[in-house]
Amino acid sequence: MSIVPLPNLEEMPQEAREFVTKRLEENKRVTNMVKTLLYSMPSFRAMEFYPVRDELEKIIGSRAVYFYCYAISTENDCLVCSTYHAKLLKDLNIAFDEFEFTEVENILIAYGRGLVNDPNHIPDEVYEGLKKHFNNEEIVLITTVGCKMIASNTFNSALKVDLDEYLYAVEFDKKVLPSHE
Repeated sequence: MSIVPLPNLEEMPQEAREFVTKRLEENKRVTNMVKTLLYSMPSFRAMEFYPVRDELEKIIGSRAVYFYCYAISTENDCLVCSTYHAKLLKDLNIAFDEFEFTEVENILIAYGRGLVNDPNHIPDEVYEGLKKHFNNEEIVLITTVGCKMIASNTFNSALKVDLDEYLYAVEFDKKVLPSHE
């Protein structure tokens, strides 16, 4: 059960109500995490994930972004974000029994796990892989997305944000990711 109950629309600040109304008019979801953040618009703006995630998606595609975020979220043991990204991966209809990760996906997964577990000691070969495939601007963007994902994980876990109802039926297995080396 969430530490902070989900606000009703009328309890939200005016700017938050306008944001929710616009999202719903665009047939977009307003997740439990976002609803919780909307108690405080400065907090919402600081934690807003999708603008940077969408920029990264333009560079590496949805699949690689979803694996990166899934690796971070499962490593952090965040039920909300792990389930959310598992659903996004399932929506791609990947046949995991016939599946192979790309070199870039493997690097991103290793980097994401490194960010979670010990950002001061990420192996040199992970950095070399990043530099092989990405320029400095892209590495900064990748790192920003990873840090925002970690912040989302921490926020959801600390406040025990309830899993969104549409995610209840999503099943996932952390073992779909490459094993830790």
